[in-house]
Amino acid sequence: MDNLFRLVDHEDTLSNRCIWVNGPIIVGAGPSGLATAACLREQGVPFMVLERADCIASLWQKRTYDRLKLHLPKQFCQLPNLPFPQDFPEYPTKKQFIDYLELYAKRFEINPRFNESVQTASYDQTSGLWRVKTTSGHPGSTSCNEIEYVCRWLVVATGENAECVVPEIEGLSEFKGDVIHACDYKTGESFRGKKVLVVGCGNSGMELSLDLCNHNASPKIVVRSSVHVLPREIFGKSTFELAVMMMQWLPLWLADKILLILAWLVLGSVAKYGLKRPLEGPLELKNKQGKTPVLDIGTLVKIRSGEIKVVPGIKRFNNGEVELVNGEKHDVDAVVLATGYRSNVPSWLKEGEFFSKNGFPKSPFPNGWKGNGGLYAVGFTKRGLSGASSDAIKISQDIGQVWKRETKQRKQCTITACQRRCISQF
Repeated sequence: MDNLFRLVDHEDTLSNRCIWVNGPIIVGAGPSGLATAACLREQGVPFMVLERADCIASLWQKRTYDRLKLHLPKQFCQLPNLPFPQDFPEYPTKKQFIDYLELYAKRFEINPRFNESVQTASYDQTSGLWRVKTTSGHPGSTSCNEIEYVCRWLVVATGENAECVVPEIEGLSEFKGDVIHACDYKTGESFRGKKVLVVGCGNSGMELSLDLCNHNASPKIVVRSSVHVLPREIFGKSTFELAVMMMQWLPLWLADKILLILAWLVLGSVAKYGLKRPLEGPLELKNKQGKTPVLDIGTLVKIRSGEIKVVPGIKRFNNGEVELVNGEKHDVDAVVLATGYRSNVPSWLKEGEFFSKNGFPKSPFPNGWKGNGGLYAVGFTKRGLSGASSDAIKISQDIGQVWKRETKQRKQCTITACQRRCISQF
C-alpha cells in the first residue's frame, strides 16, 4: 500500500483516463468545499477540488436573486482563517459575499477543476481507496471526457442545496402563465403589473414577495403550514446573535420562550395575517428538523398593508387561475416556486452507511462530519456557514494528523535506506 503514496506535487497520471490524487478529493467548490480546502492547505495536505459548474460558489453566482444579502451578521458567515473586510456592512450583499469567496480562493491557492461532474464515487474495499468517476466538458460542448480519480480520502461538499425541489401540483404543467423556480428569479422587474403566486414561505419566499411588491407586482404567498417569523434584529441586536448567547446559558425551552416574547413585542401578533406559529419553539424546531425560522426584513409591513396577501395551500391550477384548499379561486399571471433545494448525494455516492436516502449524514450534529474508510461530509449540519466552517476545521485536522504521521515515517524510511546504502558502499 505504501508505495502508492508517492510524494508528488499534486497528482500522478496512471493512465490517460485514471489519475492518482495525492491527498483528498473535495467534491464541490461552494463555501463548504473552499473552507475545507483552505484548512487542508494550512495543514500542508495537498488536495483536489472537483466542481461541476464553471465557477466557485455557483449557487450564489447563478441561482440567487439580485437583492439577496446574508441573513446573519457577517461574523457568523466568515470562513476559517480569513475574516470579512472591515469595510463590509453587517449584512454583506450577494456581490460582496462572492467577492469575499473569490479572494478566499485566491488567498489559499484553491484552483478547482471546473466543468467536471462526478458521476459515481465508490469505495474499493480491497485497496482501501476511493474511485471517483467524472465527466468533463464545457457547457454546450459536444465532446465529453470521462476520467477516473483514485484517492484515499473523499470529502463530500456538495451541500444541502444542490438540486431544486419542484413539487407536483395538479394542473401546474398545463398552467398558461410563466412558472419559474426561485433559483431562476433575479428581480421583480419582469413581473411589473402582474399577479404573481409565490409558493413557499421560507426566507426566500418572503423576500421574493417583498421584491415583487417593490416592483409593483401583486404577489400572493402560499403559506401551507405553520411558520416562525422573527425580526432580523431585536432592539438593535441581531436575533441570531441573541439566540446564540442565550443558548450558552439557558435551557432551549427557556431561550425559545424569551425569543417568542421579544418577537411579539417587536412584530405583534402574526396569526391574524395567516401566519400561524408551530407548537415547537424556533430553536427547538431548528434543532430537531433543521427548519430555519424566517427573519423578517420588511415583508410583514407589506402583509399588514394588504400589498402582499397570504393564502392557504393549493388544490389545483386551471388554465390561468389557481384553486386553493379553502375553495377560493384567484387569477394568476405567473408562479414562482420558492420550494427549496435538496441534496444530490444519493445520485452519485455509492455508499449506504454514512449517508441516508435523503442525502444527509445519518449521525446528527455534531457527529455527522466523519464516516468510515476516509469519507467526510462538510456543510450538511443545517447550521449555515458557521456549521460548515466547524466541519472543515475538524476534517482538515483529522486528515492532517494521518498525513503528517505518514509523511514523517516515509522521510525516516528514506533517510534510513540512504544511510544503509552509504554504509554498504563504505
